[in-house]
Amino acid sequence: MIATRNLLVVLALILAGFVLYLLLPNGPGGDPAETETTPAVASTDYADLVSLFADFRSFQQAGAGNIQAYSQSGWILSNLDAAPDFSADAMAEKHGELRTFQQRLEAIDPAGWTIPQQVDYHLVRAEMNGYEFQHRVLRPWSTDPGFYNDVIATFAWVAEPPLQGNEVADLQSRLRSVPDLVQQAKANLNDFSPIAADLGTLAVLSIGDTRSAYESLAEGLRLHHPELVADIGPALTALDDYEDWIRSNEHRMMGTIGVGKDNYNWLLRNVYLIPYTWEDIRTIVELEDNRVITFQRLEENRNRDAPPLVPVGSQVEYRDGIEEAVDHVMSFLRDEEIFTVHDFLVPDDYFDSRLFGKGYSLEDPWPETHDYFFNFSHREAVMENTHELVGHHFDMLRAERDDRPIRGGERAYKISTARDEGLAFALEELLMHAGYLDGRNPHGREVTYEQAAFRTVRALSDIYMHSGDWSLAEATQFCIDNAPHGELLEGSHHLWFELDTTLRGVGHHMLMVLGKVQFMKLMRDRANQLGDDFVLPEFLDEVYAAGQIPWSLIRWEMTGYEDEVSQLW
Repeated sequence: MIATRNLLVVLALILAGFVLYLLLPNGPGGDPAETETTPAVASTDYADLVSLFADFRSFQQAGAGNIQAYSQSGWILSNLDAAPDFSADAMAEKHGELRTFQQRLEAIDPAGWTIPQQVDYHLVRAEMNGYEFQHRVLRPWSTDPGFYNDVIATFAWVAEPPLQGNEVADLQSRLRSVPDLVQQAKANLNDFSPIAADLGTLAVLSIGDTRSAYESLAEGLRLHHPELVADIGPALTALDDYEDWIRSNEHRMMGTIGVGKDNYNWLLRNVYLIPYTWEDIRTIVELEDNRVITFQRLEENRNRDAPPLVPVGSQVEYRDGIEEAVDHVMSFLRDEEIFTVHDFLVPDDYFDSRLFGKGYSLEDPWPETHDYFFNFSHREAVMENTHELVGHHFDMLRAERDDRPIRGGERAYKISTARDEGLAFALEELLMHAGYLDGRNPHGREVTYEQAAFRTVRALSDIYMHSGDWSLAEATQFCIDNAPHGELLEGSHHLWFELDTTLRGVGHHMLMVLGKVQFMKLMRDRANQLGDDFVLPEFLDEVYAAGQIPWSLIRWEMTGYEDEVSQLW
């Protein structure tokens, strides 16, 4: 009897131990990612971070790992492989290699470094997290039919003919690879269960743009490289075949739209380095939408007796309007000492891409219809060109001269979108308050808020599509119903393109609106900190000197405030 009782006790202890093992984090029921032993600190040398970052960039840009060149992640590279491999095995291998780089980063201790050096550490960490998010959550090569259209579209990106050196052979190789890539797409997308039908819809719409780009490429090649024109025909045939395949299988695509709140929050904290949650951002964007709509209506009433703005109506008027707006903005920046206008901050190259945006010559007919924004910028061009010239073009010119190994240049995975798009967006309204619309037709102030309101409704569409609350159709209808003159959006290329951008490039339009709010928070904090010593051009020069990085890091570097950064680990 005693022996039996002892045996039962032993068996009970063994069973209890086994259950405990199952429940332990490192047991088969636990999450090893949360309990993996932290590598021992191997280095406190900043030079090791620089070396690691260079290795990681090279890894990302090698072969199929160069996924950010083909997706809506916000970073386009030029070294495109004509025969990329996006198979499940190839992608799993690249994802597995990521952990080696993350462990190397975890073995570096930045605690004793200067704040700018610690900022660089966060940038490296965010980029690795961005790569992880692509592989762990988005996996566009197996969930997004538009992913392969993106690849095919980028294959046609070439310099203006005549092409030089290896460019001819490279283009021919890419064009000839299109049919094989379409076959790979069909194989890699053979499981329809995780694919959202809305992504199939967007892919079909995008294919139309790619087809037009290939047809335009053929026109450009006929004069200088007629031998390449024959390669475009099979590429277009393959593209049409891909569109038919998507259409015929769209009813089988049963996946959920968006990434979900939990993944959205992880992305905010670990990639975009934003110390807010989905709920926080929804409130921020809703309040900003309330503000800009209210101000728009107040401006309409204020300007009710002012003569209307007359939109441009020809290529010549369009060109003249842009030149006048750019001259006006540049003079204002210099006269009012908004920030240091360095000698290299010139609009020369900007004119090359903007002056003939509606045609290739001044003799081309003026289009009967235009994208939504042009209904505003054709009446007052200052804000649109402030966004594009002072915001993006000048950022590009600064980035070309920024040789810092980690800080310089553009960031992958939309890490800098809140800074880049947020600041460009902010300048439209904030320079208005600084006076750059004074003396012009007062209806221009309404245009400022009309353009801003289209950003906030797009941001709300972003937030609610990714939470799963809205479908693409519901987000589309919301924009039509709530944007100023939303009837102009119905059935427009512009609207579906913008929703494609924010659904497939997670958070794009949210980041634009939130980035503007974050910039204003930084300006308030810095002004309060310096008091009477606050000087606007010095403040903006500091902002620009920080580089194209998240606002939480810029704020930490400029003010020393750690309250936001401390939430990001």
